[in-house]
Amino acid sequence: MTTPPFDPVTDEDIAIVSAQLGRPARNVVGIAARCVCGNPTVVSTAPRLDDGTPFPTFYYLTHPAATAALSQLEATQVMNEYNELLETDDAVRSQYAAAHEAYLADRESIALVEEIHGISAGGMPVRVKCLHALGAHALAAGPGVNPIGDLALERADWSPEVCECVDVTAG
Repeated sequence: MTTPPFDPVTDEDIAIVSAQLGRPARNVVGIAARCVCGNPTVVSTAPRLDDGTPFPTFYYLTHPAATAALSQLEATQVMNEYNELLETDDAVRSQYAAAHEAYLADRESIALVEEIHGISAGGMPVRVKCLHALGAHALAAGPGVNPIGDLALERADWSPEVCECVDVTAG
């Protein structure tokens, strides 16, 4: 069995992610993307939480600036545009379906959870529902895997190439 490409999680990563989220990080199995400064940007979360809850969102965006930028982008109603693109562009629709399958394969390389089998995140494979999930997948998988996630990241007022971290663990 192969596992998705992510960094092993450290206690320091968990402390940073918990501070980023404003709550304890749960069931993080790896760091799927990092800021240029090294702080976590996307975590990989176990498909089943310790309390038994199925958790389909394998790639979870934690970086506050990225989260805010994608929230602002969602507020512009750009998802309507992306949904229309899915309806009208066969190549994008095909790539998006492949992104869905890649997401499922990554999550299932950690564990198969029957209750969420076939369910990915962000509305894949047929609609655009959550740019945070799609952006997280695009950051984790790299450019060219999730076309809608790539488009959202290109349009968002945030760049993975520029550190916007604050010392979230100070205090």
